[in-house]
Amino acid sequence: MSAELLDGQQTARAIRGETRERVERIRAERGITPKLAAVLVGADPASEAYVGMKGKACGWVGMESETCRLPAESTQAEVEALIDRLNADRTVHGILVQHPVPKHLDEIAILARVAPEKDVDGISRSSLGALITGERAFVSCTPLGIIELLDRYDIPIHGRRAVVVGRSIILGKPVALLLLNRHATVTICHSRTVDLPSVTREADILVAAVGSAELIRGDMIKPGAVVIDAGYNRVEGRQGDVGDVEFESAREVASFITPVPGGVGPMTIAMLLRNTLDAAELYGK
Repeated sequence: MSAELLDGQQTARAIRGETRERVERIRAERGITPKLAAVLVGADPASEAYVGMKGKACGWVGMESETCRLPAESTQAEVEALIDRLNADRTVHGILVQHPVPKHLDEIAILARVAPEKDVDGISRSSLGALITGERAFVSCTPLGIIELLDRYDIPIHGRRAVVVGRSIILGKPVALLLLNRHATVTICHSRTVDLPSVTREADILVAAVGSAELIRGDMIKPGAVVIDAGYNRVEGRQGDVGDVEFESAREVASFITPVPGGVGPMTIAMLLRNTLDAAELYGK
């Protein structure tokens, strides 16, 4: 058996097309052009590249984007003042704080400063808490993209046993809650899980989101499982990104699998665009 690929590139392209049509409609009917503002503190090359990629994606669907740069030595008060300004700007519908921020800053407090109706990255306290309470809020883009990818391929979640390897607030915990909210039975694994392979072999849906290159091998996967690889790792001596799943052995066991790159990554940006559009439709004036 060789697994069918869950093509994030193709799926994200379709979502961008749908988003572009909605952007054109809200502009024609309400005179609103959705706008995303990215806050970048410091000049980390990887962060610069990510922000540039997101800005380019906004252009693809007819949205506006703005990058607000602050020096790495900026104080907590200066960063929060920028967030306050963007919160008050009625032309800005979504605010993205590019992380990580410099270590002297309190990132959690900065994220909490973003108005809930503009938290299109979905990782503030209020947005994450809403996953538990069931209140309306934006959902973290990578977990949301994973669920969307499963839905687009008609992969059932209800009643399935799901295992998430990783417990970050950006990915592991929110995707576990999304799966739980869709009536999966969910187990979260982490670095202190005893006998990890015995747990992962029980998964109908296995999400690898721990940031450890090729941690999950084919012999750790239940035959016919759906495998979502959300890891992006750099390995010395190898070109390009490497996932958390050892792809070649896993594809011989799984029924569906995401490649790295081209799986979860494109879905993340597609969901960011859709969240920003949703913010403009719900709260834009």
